[in-house]
This record gives sequence, C-alpha cells and structure tokens, in this order.
Amino acid sequence: MMEPVVETIAGKGDLAHLVLLLWASSASSLLVWSLRETVRSHRRFDDFVEAIARLNRLFSDFDT
Repeated sequence: MMEPVVETIAGKGDLAHLVLLLWASSASSLLVWSLRETVRSHRRFDDFVEAIARLNRLFSDFDT
C-alpha cells in the first residue's frame, strides 16, 4: 500500500514530504493507540468499582 507512495515521492526527490508523511502517520497511529488504551483503562476501572460495590452490598447484608 505504501510502496507506490514512497516510490512516487522518492522519484521526485522530495524526501522531506516523505518524512512528514511518515511522522504524521505514526503520530496518528500513536493517538489511536492511546485512545484505545484509555478506553480499556476506563473499562477496567469501571469493572473494579462495580466489584467494590458488590462487596459493599455483600458486607452490608451481613451487618443487618
């Protein structure tokens, strides 16, 4: 997929644009990865809070 783009840019001798393209695509990929990890982290935290709430309900049943 990237080979025709690289060949076209390298054929024209404009390596600065190639570097800019690689930087932008890697920055975008890093952003997508970090957003996915943030969503996963929030889900794990929500699961943790739900488990604590279940324990609190369980222990409150023993108190009564």
